[in-house]
Amino acid sequence: MKVTNEPASRREGETDMLFEIDPASVRTEYELLHLMRRLISRYGFAHFMIARLPMADEQRFSERLMLSNWPAELVQQYDASETFQASLLIERLRQTKLPIAGGPELMEPARKGAGKAPAILLPPHADMAHFAVLLHTTYGEPFVVVLSGKRDEPAGGERATLYLALVQLFECLERTFDAGSGAREKLSSREIECLRWAAAGKSSDEIAIILGISAYTVSSYFKSATRKLDAVNRMQAIARAMRMKLI
Repeated sequence: MKVTNEPASRREGETDMLFEIDPASVRTEYELLHLMRRLISRYGFAHFMIARLPMADEQRFSERLMLSNWPAELVQQYDASETFQASLLIERLRQTKLPIAGGPELMEPARKGAGKAPAILLPPHADMAHFAVLLHTTYGEPFVVVLSGKRDEPAGGERATLYLALVQLFECLERTFDAGSGAREKLSSREIECLRWAAAGKSSDEIAIILGISAYTVSSYFKSATRKLDAVNRMQAIARAMRMKLI
C-alpha cells in the first residue's frame, strides 16, 4: 500500500535518534513524552501510543494505555467499539517478536464480528500507516508500541533504527515505573478497593453501594489515591496502581 507524505528529512550532520537516548537520564513520563514526540517528528509519524497488551479478561483500552498523544475522542471510540483488542495488529503481534508494519487494515478486526462495533476504521486512523512492536518489561509484562502516520512503511535500516530506538525508549518508560514508587505514599485499603472496582468497570455510584459508603466518600478516595500515585486523573491512577501490582 502506498500512502502520501515522505518522512521529514533530517538535517545534515544530525545524529540518529537512537544515539541521543540516555535511558539513565530519563526520570519522568514528561521527559519520555518529549522524547517520543521528537522521535515521531524525526521519522514523519503523527501519533504514538504505548499500552499493555490486551488480555481476554482485562479492562478497557483506555485503562491499559500508558503513554500516547492519541486524541481523547479516538481513545473513547476504541473503548466503545472494543476494536483495538480484536484488531489484526494485535493478532499479528501475538505471533511474532519482530516489528510489523502496514496500512489502515491493521486497525480493522482480525475476524468478522469481532468487537462490539461494525468493522469500520476509526478516524484519524482511516488513512494512516502503522509501525508496531511488542516489548516486554524486565518481569515479562507485554506492551504494545504503535507509531502511526501518513507515510510509507519503514524498511531496511530505518526499520531497524526505529525498532532499537523504541526498545531504548521503552527501557526509559520502565525506569519511570520504579523511579517514584519509593516516594509515593502507601494507599489505604479503601483506596485500593475503590481502584480495583473501578478497574472492573464499576461507576462511583456502584462502588458506593458495594462498599456501603456514599458516592461522595468514594470520590474522596479516588482523589487521595490519584494524589498518592502522582496521577493526573482516575484513569491514570488505575493504570499506575496496576503497574505497581497494587490491584
